[in-house]
Amino acid sequence: MKKITALTCFVFSFGLTAFNQTYLTRNGNISFYSHTPLEDIKAQNNEAVSVLNIATSSIQFKVAVKSFHFAKTSMEEHFNTDDYMASSKYPKAGFDGKIDNIAAVDFSKDGSYAVTVSGNLTIRDVTKPVTAKGTIIIKNGKPTATATFTVKRKDYNVIGESFVQKKIAEEIQITVNCVYEVQ
Repeated sequence: MKKITALTCFVFSFGLTAFNQTYLTRNGNISFYSHTPLEDIKAQNNEAVSVLNIATSSIQFKVAVKSFHFAKTSMEEHFNTDDYMASSKYPKAGFDGKIDNIAAVDFSKDGSYAVTVSGNLTIRDVTKPVTAKGTIIIKNGKPTATATFTVKRKDYNVIGESFVQKKIAEEIQITVNCVYEVQ
């Protein structure tokens, strides 16, 4: 009887784990990089919130714009002004999309899986469709999602002050790295 009870508990707990298909992080890393002959600009944000639901293949990110940090304090101040991100008016940026080939990822097996993500990226007052190649790495049952892609800053009304236009690249490289926990 004890063996049957133990086996039933094991099967039940395994079943709950298998059906729990939502993962969350509150400390995802989103960074961006701009390169011009005059200056490199880098910023990091380690406070991105992201939800990955493998049952629906959905993936969302939200990030507080004021949580991006730069090597130079003056860059951080400029970044949050109305000429750039207007963080007082648009305090969050986000992505809402799907992993197009979620079936290619075996969430029960350690490994590295190439994925394609598509959805809508919102920066400031603009939402545009974005598609990016990425990787999901499964290690000890935990997924890590990574991707690097570029956006045209002017497409999102990130213009900047006229006297510094040559210091900011037209295309900004965005890198995402999120380690998820079971929700």
